[in-house]
Amino acid sequence: MLLLATTATLVAAGVVVFRRPGIVGEPARYLPGNRSAAVRAPAGVRIKVEVANATRTRGLARRATRVLRDLGYDVVDIGTAPEQRDSTLVLDRSGHPEWARLVAAALGGARVESRPDSSRYLDVTVLLGGAWVPPPDPFDP
Repeated sequence: MLLLATTATLVAAGVVVFRRPGIVGEPARYLPGNRSAAVRAPAGVRIKVEVANATRTRGLARRATRVLRDLGYDVVDIGTAPEQRDSTLVLDRSGHPEWARLVAAALGGARVESRPDSSRYLDVTVLLGGAWVPPPDPFDP
């Protein structure tokens, strides 16, 4: 009986410690506290985002895409920027600077500029710079 109770306790502790992030209602795994609510995409609004890696670090755009999608942004394109950057730049493409500011905050802060371009069919472009530090990858057994 004692062995069964000990095993049940250890299993319950393991579920709490190794719980998979991204479950509905949980704060995002890479933002301290409940800060994620402040940078989430607004409910009922589809903010289309393009993410471009402007560094030599492979996979950076993919990791930023994961961050943004976890917060409700619709990342419609990822790729590599033609030029490299030291700092991240977020571009407002659709005349909604508040959306660009939300995306910048979701990535931990970045400079925001307005460069409308209706031919792109998206709202925000992110040019990831070398100073952007992605969140640690989650442990998935």
